[in-house]
Amino acid sequence: MGRIILILTMVLGLAGMARAQAEMIPDRAIEGVIQGQIDAFLADDFATAFEYASPNIKMIFGSVDRFAAMVRQGYPMVYRPRAVTFLELREIDGDLWQKVLVRDAAGVYHALDYQMIQTETDWQINGVQLLQAPQLGA
Repeated sequence: MGRIILILTMVLGLAGMARAQAEMIPDRAIEGVIQGQIDAFLADDFATAFEYASPNIKMIFGSVDRFAAMVRQGYPMVYRPRAVTFLELREIDGDLWQKVLVRDAAGVYHALDYQMIQTETDWQINGVQLLQAPQLGA
């Protein structure tokens, strides 16, 4: 009888781990979308970068050219990053926010928050906020 309980406990534990891993998949999918957009920026492929934007963002900017101008002027650290580190994914008031630490070409760190939405086909970026830069060093 004790052996059956032990086996049942192990099976339930494995099922819990599988469920936890499944819940982590959105993290990787969201990171993939953000990284895909950054890779498109690095290739100067603004048409592809614009595809990662939500319908709302596409409506606000209306064209790839206006979107490209906004990114170049307002988010140069994302347009030409030296390094990108994904931090925590959080739910705030029902919205998903992915925190990202970006090191720009000059070596300066910038913390950004990406608001993500899920569409019928994939995750999309619904906005980006520049956060207070983390203090690094002594």
